[in-house]
Amino acid sequence: MHLARLTTFIAAAAVFTSATLHAEPAAAEAKDSKTIALFDGKTLDGWKIVGGNGQFKVEDGCIVGHGENVKGNTFLRTEKTYGDFELTFEFKFDDRSGNSGLMFRALQKPSKDGNGRVYGYQCEGDNGHARSWTAGLFDEKRRGWLFPDKKNKEQCAKFTAQGQKLFKWDDWNTIVIRCEGNHIQTWLNGEQRVDFTDTDKKDDTREGFFGLQVHSGKSCHVRWRNLQLKQL
Repeated sequence: MHLARLTTFIAAAAVFTSATLHAEPAAAEAKDSKTIALFDGKTLDGWKIVGGNGQFKVEDGCIVGHGENVKGNTFLRTEKTYGDFELTFEFKFDDRSGNSGLMFRALQKPSKDGNGRVYGYQCEGDNGHARSWTAGLFDEKRRGWLFPDKKNKEQCAKFTAQGQKLFKWDDWNTIVIRCEGNHIQTWLNGEQRVDFTDTDKKDDTREGFFGLQVHSGKSCHVRWRNLQLKQL
């Protein structure tokens, strides 16, 4: 092969390899028979509300989370639990009045009424442009922020800058969460946000439910659609 052509080929191959390694897995792989819809687009069958007094409804093929003067974080959780998976979903704010997120491998504390406090991993839905930590990794009612690390100012600044570039405030956003063992990854609109290995043997959770969050506060109006789960 001519030297110039060989150089061009090698450069192109390097770009392709780098893009593939960081590609959103849901975009890189075709859906197969293992992919299921967690939400049927019409009802909340298979889900139940736990926690505070936030509300959920189905509207235009979406799950809408909403509430005024919400007392206590409220979750619409799956009745089933899941271990290793890849979840793809779309998320948007109807307005930026309240924070949100999506719990995964989540658990509930025991209680007599079955409404124990939800805790565990959460993929953040951040309503603040100044921080823009959507698709960051939070540990609800347990360890707090896992990624970015709030003690690492440089990491936080880079995470904010990326989030401000990626998140669409007035449109739908595609988020992917992938869990294999203690390895947790997230993507926002095609770019990787989190690549975290949980080495805390006490709180490394391997199975639990999914939960959509209406955060406590004066107001919250958010929605989700196209929740597609691929069990690994």
